[in-house]
Formats: sequence, C-alpha cells, structure tokens
Amino acid sequence: MTSGSSKTMLLIRICVFLLCFTSCSFFKISLPHSTSDFSLEGDYVLGGLFALHEIDQVTPLFTPENTECIRHSTSASGYQMLQVMRFAIEEINNSTTLLPNVSLGYEIFDHCSNTKNFRSVLTFISKNGSIKPTEKLNNYQPKVIALTGPYGSTRTITLAPLITMGLIPMVNYGASSYALSNKLQYPTFVRTIPSNKDMVEMIIHIIRWFGWNWVAFLGSQDNYSSDGLKLFNKYISNTGICLAYQEGLSLNANYSQTLKKIDMLNINVIVVFAVPQYAVNIIKTAIANNIREKVWIASETWAMNQQLPREPGIGKIGKVIGITDRLLSLPGFDDFVYKDRRTINTYSAESNVQSKSKACNQVCDYCPLLTAEEIINENPSFSFSIYAAMYTIAHALHNVLQCDMNACPKNTKAKPYMLMREMKKLDFPLNDRQVKYDENYDTTISFAVVHWRTDVNPPQFEMVGTYDTYPKTAFAIDNSLLPWLTNDSVPFSNCSIECKPGYSRQPEGFHSCCFTCKKCPRNSYVDYSRDPYTCFSCLESEWSDEGSTTCKIRIVVYLEFAEMSSVIVMFSTTFLIILLIAILCLFAYNFNTPVVKSAGGSMCLLMLMCLIMSSISVFFFFGKPTFVFCLLRNAIFAFFFTICISCLTVRSFQIICVFKMAAQFPKLHSLWVKHNGQWLFIAFSSFIHFISCVIWMTVSPDKPIADSWTFKDQIMLMCEMGNAITFTIVVFISWFLGFLCLIFSYMGRDLPKNYNEAKSITFCLILYYLSWIVYFTAYLSVKSKYIMLLNAMAQISSIYGILFSYFIPKSFIMIFQPQKNTAAYFQTSIQNYTQTISRT
Repeated sequence: MTSGSSKTMLLIRICVFLLCFTSCSFFKISLPHSTSDFSLEGDYVLGGLFALHEIDQVTPLFTPENTECIRHSTSASGYQMLQVMRFAIEEINNSTTLLPNVSLGYEIFDHCSNTKNFRSVLTFISKNGSIKPTEKLNNYQPKVIALTGPYGSTRTITLAPLITMGLIPMVNYGASSYALSNKLQYPTFVRTIPSNKDMVEMIIHIIRWFGWNWVAFLGSQDNYSSDGLKLFNKYISNTGICLAYQEGLSLNANYSQTLKKIDMLNINVIVVFAVPQYAVNIIKTAIANNIREKVWIASETWAMNQQLPREPGIGKIGKVIGITDRLLSLPGFDDFVYKDRRTINTYSAESNVQSKSKACNQVCDYCPLLTAEEIINENPSFSFSIYAAMYTIAHALHNVLQCDMNACPKNTKAKPYMLMREMKKLDFPLNDRQVKYDENYDTTISFAVVHWRTDVNPPQFEMVGTYDTYPKTAFAIDNSLLPWLTNDSVPFSNCSIECKPGYSRQPEGFHSCCFTCKKCPRNSYVDYSRDPYTCFSCLESEWSDEGSTTCKIRIVVYLEFAEMSSVIVMFSTTFLIILLIAILCLFAYNFNTPVVKSAGGSMCLLMLMCLIMSSISVFFFFGKPTFVFCLLRNAIFAFFFTICISCLTVRSFQIICVFKMAAQFPKLHSLWVKHNGQWLFIAFSSFIHFISCVIWMTVSPDKPIADSWTFKDQIMLMCEMGNAITFTIVVFISWFLGFLCLIFSYMGRDLPKNYNEAKSITFCLILYYLSWIVYFTAYLSVKSKYIMLLNAMAQISSIYGILFSYFIPKSFIMIFQPQKNTAAYFQTSIQNYTQTISRT
C-alpha cells in the first residue's frame, strides 16, 4: 500500500474517532419497517443522499460535530427527490425482466452540510458496522453496492474520496462540476446530469442565438459556481462575447450594490449560475431595487423553481430563461406519491413513535405533512437524473449478475467495483431517452430552454428551445414563443452597436466588444467570421469597393489575337508586308533604271528591307505580353525605322549636294563622293542608334507588368516603357534625323520634278510625327489596353506614310508610265532646271 493510501486510511480512522463524540449516536442503524422513507431491505442496498434541509448560515465550529439537519430550514424539493428514488426502486423491483428474483433496498440520509455529514457516508462504506480499509476488494462487501447523491458539487467533492476508497459507484444526480470528470481523482464518479461544461456551452448557445455580447455572470462561492465561471471565461474566448461583470456572492453579500453596478454598466443579460438559495436572493433583490427589463439566464439548479415565479413584481425585472432537463415528468410517479401519502396517513401514529428511534439525519418532521400535490409540484429539474441513476445501477447489476429475462443466478455475487466496468458499456432506452456514458462517465445531454410565463396565473414554464447531443448535436429556439418587453424586439445587450457590413471594429477600452466602426478602404474587406477587427487586403487578382465584405475577381485584359481590332491591324500589317516585299522585288527588278537610281538605288532596297523588318514588330503587340514580346515590339521598329529615316535624310542631303552644293563646294562634294559619305553617315547614325537601343534594352528594358491600379476591376497586362532617359535618347535620335530630313527636303523644293522629294518626304515625316504625338498624348492621359493598339497603329501609319509618299509614286511610274523611266526624260528635266536657274 502506498504512503498516500496510508494517509487516507489514517484520515478515515481519525474521522471515525472524532465522530464518536458527536451529538448523534454513531452507527445507530436499527431501522424501522418498510413504511419508512429512509430505508428498505433488499438483496442489494443502494445509498441515497438528499438535502431535506438546507443550512442558511454557516457558523464556524471549533469542536468536532456532526450536523443534525433537522435543526435547519426545510427543503420540500429535497423530499421530492427522495420520493423519486423510492419510486424508481419500487418500479425496478416490480419489473420481471430487469432484476428478476433480486430485490433492491435503500438506505437514505438527509445531507445538508458541505463538510459535516460524514456519518451517512461512513455508514455506506461500513461492513457490519465497521470499516476495514486494508481488506481486499474481493472480500469487501460494504453496506451499499452503489449510491446516488448528494446534491451539489461542493458536497460531492468533499465525500467522493471516501467513496472512492472502496471503489463504490457514486451515480450522482446533482453535482455538475467539470472537475468531477477527472477519472484520475474520481474514478468511481458517474453522473446522470450534464456537467458544468455542457451547461456553460448551452448558455453560450443562447447568448449567441440572440446576438448578445455584453453579459454579467453571478454565482456563489462554491465549487459549482466557480467551476462554471472558469468554464464560461474559457469558452467565450473566441465567440465575441464579453464578460462585462462577474462576481461570486456569499449569502450575506450586498446584492443591491452588485445589481446597481450591473445596471450602471448597461448590462441587460445576467447569467445566474448559482444554487437556489443564492438565486432566490438575487431575484428578490432585483425586484426590491426595481431592476427592470433584464434577461435572466437561469442554470438548471433554479430554472424550475416553483416559488420565484409567484413573487410579486417579478414580471417587471424582465424575462427569465431557464435551462433544465428535457424530460420533466415521470409516468407513474404521481400515482406513487398519492399512494405513499395514503400510507403515511394510515400509519401516522406509528411513524411518530418510530421517528424517535431513527438514526441521525434519517428524521424529517415536515415530510409527512406535505400533501401529494405539494410534492408533485416541486421543482422537477432533477427527477429524471435520479430516475436514470437508479436504472443505471440496476442495469449494471443486471449485467454483473448475468441475469436473463427470467432470473438472475443465485450463485453470482456482485461487488461494488464490478458495477463500474459495466456502467461504461451501458446504452439503454429510458422513457424515450437514451442513457449512455462517455469515457468520463458523463451522460448524453437533452436540455430544454424554458421561459417563465409570469403573466399568467398560475405561472407556467414554457419550453421554447432544445439542445441535444445524441444522436447528433442540435440547438434551436423558437423566437416566436418569446414575447419581449420592448416593442416585441430582442433586448439589446451589447457594448457597442454592431457595425454595418463592410465596416471593421476599432477596439475601445479593455473589452473587445466595445468598439467604433471604420469603413474598410478600397481593395480591402472585412470578414466577420475570421476577424471583425481587421480590414484584410484583397489579393492582387481581386478588387473591392469601399465598405466591402468580400473581394471580387479582377478581369485580366490584354490585346488578344481574336479581337476584331487586333485582326484588322494584323491584316493591314500583313497586307503592308506583302506590298513592301512586292515593291522590293519591283525595285530590284528595275534596279538599273533611272527611277530607281534617282530614288537612291541600293539605298532604296535597304529602306524597303528596314520597313519590312519594322512591320514585323507589330505582331508582337498581340497576345499575352511576355518579356520577349515586350522587348521586340518597340526595339525592332525603333532600330530599323531609324535606319530608314537616316537613308531618307542622306538621300535628301545628297540631292542638295548634287544640284546646289557641288558647284559652290566642289572639294567637299568630291570627298563625299570619293569616300561614300552617304553610307558612312547611315552607318554612323545606325551605330549610334544601335548603341542607344542596346543601352535602353539593357539598363531598363520594356517588361511585362500587371497594371492593377488603373482600373479597380481589371488587371491590364501590358509592357512597361522602361527607363525614361534611355527611351528619350532613342526617340530623340530618330526624331532628330527626321527633322534634318525635313530641312533638306525643304531646301530641295525647287529641284527637277524627278528629283524633287520635298512633298513626299514632308508628308511622310509629318504623318510620322503626328502619329507618335497622338500616341504619346494618349499614353500619358489615358490608360487602356487599346493604348498598345494605338502604338501598333502609330508604327503602321509611319511605315505606310513612307511607302505611299515615297515608293508608290515611283512604282506607279515603273509600272504604268515606263516612258518616264528613261535617261532622256531625266536628262530633259535636268536641262530645264539648269535653264531656269541660269535665267534667275
């Protein structure tokens, strides 16, 4: 045996020794006959502990004393519980299938004290009037094989270690402390009432159902209330409920001050999680202090209190919503009580004589005076729990004794510890309820939500909701059955008014329920189920307006190949390329003719090839932008079109040199011709432009971007322009060459018609400048995917401008006016120009 067990046994012996000196005689158990409420002989005896009296004021004692309950206030509710136990045992004994040929007896004690009622328990665990802690369990047969009670968690926790010593099943009907579910400390504790955990969860369900979050919690200074408060604080942590006020009251506390504090805090929902004595004090004080229009949530201990609904003025304090067992009536119980009262009246004289010889706390002077109606109308909250406790013990005993439907074997003996193994396996129907236990020996839950109808006489308890965990968890309240005081609307009990959709909460003060509301900005949203205090940013692929609760998917836009505008541009580009190739072939075929030579000869072929390459860049504007597409769409055009412009510039300058500068500056002209100045200029300007393009594409190249800021509901896939400085240099070189070309063309406006390119070059360059001015203006002022289309069109118009102003007229002469494509015709033009110059 361990040292802990030795200490326990020593404690038991000391208790036994001390109790020998109490005012009640120790182990005086000569019991009356079967008409007694407290005892009944049987093959197996069950123990019962019920509070037939209640101690209103606890006084400290400095000498060992066993409390004599008869000296304190009476409790008719406790006597009704006692009668339920007697009824259940009688019903079991009358059954021909549950325990056939086996009878159950009982030994019941009045249990009114938390710490001073050990006599009854010592009686239960004794064997033939003595306790032998060292006796083996196989040989140990205490007076009772199992017991039920006592009422109250504190009383149960006090007695449970003594019961555990003999592994006697303690099937409790009225101790809901969650601490008793710990099987390491209380291995033989079984309960037929839901635990505080279940009760607290039910209360939270009710609070959340009506949208309240600003509540008070009042309890008493005992294990029942403290355990409930601890669980309540734990389970509301992620529910949005704030415990605005909490207090554990004593019987002599200042209840008025407590209720005034609650009223000052504007708390309209008050959870009263306390034993009946404290709940009665709270409600009566609320009536006296004119506390109005509150919602009182009653735990199962006082939810069905029969006296409070009859208190004058209770209707003014608000609405009382109670939680109780779903099954409040037991078939046959009323008949049992009426029969018992008749028996009491018949043997009243004999009972008065016998009461004097009963054991301590097995006396109840007021009990025979109660009428059947008074007993039946008492608080029925724990009736089914007691009834189920008796049937749990009986079913476990049935299994231990290996009974069949006809009889139980006589040679099989049951020990208390044997019943524990069977109780965990139990699963049986009882009055349309399923009785079964989990691993902690806690029962299934079947709660009812009751509303106190104090507006009718007599007051009624109306069931307005249910909560079940078997076969599945289900909770519901019928709101139509709850007529509220103010405008038939649910009372308001929130620290702050709930925010409108799309507004996040900004905490104020200590409690999270106290807040102001802030509208979520654009591209953010508030998710109340996730976190009502935060505006979450939408993903890049999503968008939202101000004050949103969800994000919407953005539409991804870009210039697609299949769009009509894209098809038109690509078709015109294709036509342009075919036309350029045809003209290139035409010029190559007529390479040695005067028209081609006057247009630049091989320089024309270079220009046409550059224009073809520039046209190819248009196709990179369509489809989903990629890095390669962004790199090629402008770089190809910028480089090859600039070479074409440089050729036009050189061509304009060269004509001026031939007709105007050759005579005035013959040496410079000869150097130009000798060293192929035109090709050197083209090569130099192309090289400079190529370097600038390389720097542009290397330092900060065009790259694909997803523009999610221009339009709230779109993501535009487009190419970023790149570094502004390098891009400006590239554009400047091209535009500067074009400007030189315009100057040279203007200077040659009076040259021979065959050599005068001023009009055509001016037209194509003006079209070139206008196209790009329009594009850049639109680019800086408008954001759209069609800006890229406009970019492609600017390239095409620039190429078409050179093609139709410079190459088409010459192609027309070669095809339709071959007579003008002769050396004689060109010679005549030169002679006419010379004569005109000489005359001027």
